[in-house]
Amino acid sequence: MHATTAVTRCPEPAQPHHRIPALAYSLTLPAAPRSAAIARIATASALRAHNLTPLTDSAVLAASELIACAAKFSPPDAEIYLSLRHRDDAVRLVVYDAHPRHANPRLAAACDARRRAALRVLACLVKACDGTWGLGPAHEPTGGTRTWAVLPTPTTANYGTTL
Repeated sequence: MHATTAVTRCPEPAQPHHRIPALAYSLTLPAAPRSAAIARIATASALRAHNLTPLTDSAVLAASELIACAAKFSPPDAEIYLSLRHRDDAVRLVVYDAHPRHANPRLAAACDARRRAALRVLACLVKACDGTWGLGPAHEPTGGTRTWAVLPTPTTANYGTTL
């Protein structure tokens, strides 16, 4: 007696959720002034695609400032890495550049002061949005510098409407 094998169809795919997944993008850009424009376009497109349009102006400005500063401090043949995320009800931007940290504490402090001065527009934006920002060494094998900004969704969405 032969056993019969039932032939079945492949299961039907689950219905799509129509929910846009969490915003999580990364870009690697050349350490050049034009990279700030690329970062602005990519940031705006990603936020709009994820229905986060009210956050666009602030996040685009933050991305542009972070990338422009990184390009200014990086060697010309280096790359800059931008991470754009939306989680915990905030837009989080992190930039890694190839500018090495100085071993001499006085040089490191002077360099950080120059970088903070270059990021004064970012500092004003983050303060107006009740966010946070900072800079420090990149804990990557290649070293470099990490700068970041966190823009809380509620206050960032209202930024510009209360001015």
